[in-house]
Amino acid sequence: MHLGLIGLGTMGANLARNAARNGATVAVYNRTTEKTDAFITSHASEGDFVSCKTIADLIAALPSPRSIVLMVNAGAPVDAVIQELLPHLEADDVLIDAGNSHFTDTERRIAELKPKGVHLLGMGVSGGEEGALLGPSMMPGGSRTAFDRLEPLLRKMAAKDGSSGKCVSFIGSGGSGHFVKMIHNGIEYGDMQLIAETYHLMKSVIKLDNPEIAETFALWNKSRELKSFLIEITTAIFQKKDEVNSADLIDAIKDEAKQKGTGKWTTQSALDLGVAVPTMTAAVDARLMSSLKPLRVEAEQMIGVLDLKQPTIALGALKNALFLSKICSYAQGFALITEASRIHDWKIDLAETCRIWKGGCIIRSALLKTFEEAFRTQPDLKNLLLSPAIVELFKARHTKWRKVVAAAALSGIPVPAMSASLAYFDSLRTARLPQNLTQAQRDFFGAHTFERLDTNGVFHTNWN
Repeated sequence: MHLGLIGLGTMGANLARNAARNGATVAVYNRTTEKTDAFITSHASEGDFVSCKTIADLIAALPSPRSIVLMVNAGAPVDAVIQELLPHLEADDVLIDAGNSHFTDTERRIAELKPKGVHLLGMGVSGGEEGALLGPSMMPGGSRTAFDRLEPLLRKMAAKDGSSGKCVSFIGSGGSGHFVKMIHNGIEYGDMQLIAETYHLMKSVIKLDNPEIAETFALWNKSRELKSFLIEITTAIFQKKDEVNSADLIDAIKDEAKQKGTGKWTTQSALDLGVAVPTMTAAVDARLMSSLKPLRVEAEQMIGVLDLKQPTIALGALKNALFLSKICSYAQGFALITEASRIHDWKIDLAETCRIWKGGCIIRSALLKTFEEAFRTQPDLKNLLLSPAIVELFKARHTKWRKVVAAAALSGIPVPAMSASLAYFDSLRTARLPQNLTQAQRDFFGAHTFERLDTNGVFHTNWN
C-alpha cells in the first residue's frame, strides 16, 4: 500500500516509520525541506520511503486513489494544508487527519470536501511518540469507505488490545473519531489530576518520602484496580534523579501544569450537551490554578499557617479513594460520549471504545476490561456507575473514600478532582436534590416558572 504523510514532527515521523515498518511505501513531505532530509537520513533503512520536496511531488508519488495522512497542528494549519492539496486531489482520494482536531472542524471539512468526492477520516491517535512508532490506539471516524480501504494497514500499525485484537476500530460517522479522542484526553486530565492529588496527600499528610511514594505506586501498579500506564510512569518519575545535582528530579520541577486545550474542549462540549463532567472540569481548573504561581506564593505569605487538624490517612484508604474517583472520571466520559452519539446519531459502541483503549493509549488501564464487560453485558447501560458490578464496588468501599476526602479538607490539602468525583457519585445516587429551591428562586426573581412533583404542567406563582 502507498501512503502519503504531511508533517514530520515527532508524532508524524513516528507514524510514518510505523507504516513503513508494516509494509507501506510512505511518501513524506514537510513544509521545511531540511526536516524531510533529516528524516530520510535517519530512517531510510527502516522501510520504503519517498522523499518529497513539494506537494506536487507528494501527489505524483502516490497512485490513485491516494491516501494522505495530515500530521499538522489542529485548527488553521489543517485547513491551510487541505486548501493546498485540494487542486491536486481527485474523487475517491482520502485524507486522514490524525491530529487533535476539534470534532466540529472535522464535520465542517467533511462537508467541504464532499462536492469533490474526497473522503476525510478524522482519526484520533493516542500513545505519545512511543505509541506512534510501536503501536498506538487509533480512533477513526468519518468516511467508512476511507476506513475500509485503510483498515488492513491500520490494524498492522495499532497496539494489541491484550487479547487477540488490535486497538483500532471504526468509531462512527462525522467527527465521532475526534470526539472520542477528545473525551479520551478529558479522562486523561482527570486521571492525572487524581494521581497528583494522591501524591499530595502521600507527601503532606502521610509524610512519605519520594522512594516510599515510588514504592507505593509500584505496588499499586501490580493490583487489578490501579494497574495502568499512568501509574507505571508515575513510579518511574519518583525514581528519577536530577542530572544536575543527583537529587530527586520531581522536587526541582516547577508546579505549573500546561495544557494544549483538549481538556478544555471536553468541558466546553459537556456544557453544550448538558452533561456533568465535574472531575474533568476540576482537573482543568487545577491546571489553571497551578499557573497562578506568583499569586499563590503571595497568598501563602499573607494568609500564613492556619490552625488545621492533622488527621491520619491510611494508604489502603487512599488507594481506594483513587480507585473509586478514577471510575467516576471514566463514567463521566462515557456519559458524554453517549449523549453526543445520540445527538449526532453516531451509534458509538462503548464496549468497543473500551477495547481499543486497552493498549497503546495514555489511559490504558486494567480497569478497561471491567468497563468493556459492563457495556457488552448491558449495551443500553445509562451510566457506568449503574452497572451491578460497579454498584457493589461503591457500596462496599465508599466509606474509606469519604474519610480520605474529609481528611484532606481538615488538613487544608486541595483535592478538587477527588472531591468532584465523590460529589458526582452522591448526586447521581440522590433521588431528590435541593434544586427545587434553585428553581423557586429563578421563578421568584425572573418568572422562569417551575414544574411540580404532584401534577403535570408548567407553573408560576406570585412569591410576594
